[in-house]
Amino acid sequence: MRAVKAVKAVNAILICAVLAAASLAGCTGMHADVHTATPASALPGERTYSFARMPTQGADSAHAHFETALRDELAKQGFADTADRPAHYVLSVGYETRPAEIGVDRSDCTAGDCGRQSGAPFSLFGARLYRHMLTLRFFERASGREVYKVSAASTDRDADPLRATPALIKSALAQFPFGAPADWRVKLRMNEARGIPDVVSVKPLEK
Repeated sequence: MRAVKAVKAVNAILICAVLAAASLAGCTGMHADVHTATPASALPGERTYSFARMPTQGADSAHAHFETALRDELAKQGFADTADRPAHYVLSVGYETRPAEIGVDRSDCTAGDCGRQSGAPFSLFGARLYRHMLTLRFFERASGREVYKVSAASTDRDADPLRATPALIKSALAQFPFGAPADWRVKLRMNEARGIPDVVSVKPLEK
């Protein structure tokens, strides 16, 4: 009898663990949280830009891939990367991927902390979660003034930052520029024919 109870207890623990993993998978599905540190209704001036690069980024093939994807999406917003003449804006691009932590997504995002989770690293059955973050900052070349900053963050089980690139870029530019409020939830769906995500909805995060 005790052996039967012990087996049932172990099975119950395993079922709960699997359900927890499934629950987290659902929470970290095809969506990204977007935060605008400087919400704007418009970006004044000519829509031309050049990338601000660190010396190491120029020779980084991964960064070049990232810039290509971002350049294509910005072109849809009417922005042109000018190489033959000075651009109106200087665009700074920052991104990182790191192990995520257990917790519940928060709607009260703060700058650089949108939807951040708290707790111990999650590695149930080897299903470690990773947090991807993209930050775009637009500066006026003439004045050096930052006129717009937007961050997009998502969580999945893939440590490769390049796989998260299309969804992050799509989310950060789902509305351009994002106005008030500062925090948004962008839902996406993979377009199997094109192999890239499409934006399904863009809604303010409820607080």
